[in-house]
Amino acid sequence: QVRLEESGGGLVQAGGSLRLSCAVSGRSFSDFGMGWFRQAPGKERELVAGLEWSGDSTYYADSVKGRFTMSGDNARNAVSLQMNNVNAEDTAVYYCAAKSHGVTWYGPEDEYDYWGQGTRVTVSS
Repeated sequence: QVRLEESGGGLVQAGGSLRLSCAVSGRSFSDFGMGWFRQAPGKERELVAGLEWSGDSTYYADSVKGRFTMSGDNARNAVSLQMNNVNAEDTAVYYCAAKSHGVTWYGPEDEYDYWGQGTRVTVSS
């Protein structure tokens, strides 16, 4: 059974940094297009970052581009989201998700097969 488990969320000051991790078990994260989604209160879940199955390409939403970095660690079978220069709009529950191999390696949430339970990030200012 594939399991995704996020960690690293918490309270961080605006302008600070936080690193989220997603541990993958049951399969290699390289079998999937891995994604980080977030959902703020009253808003729809949105894709903020994606990692191509080879790890050679990344996708970032415009709102986080230049501030967030997604990467994979083959030895740990985990992916991470390095969040730098966070702001209040980054406050949300962040979810790790896995999309089965296909033509595209990132996309809408209904194309992802596995999800973590989420980790909450709160940015104070």
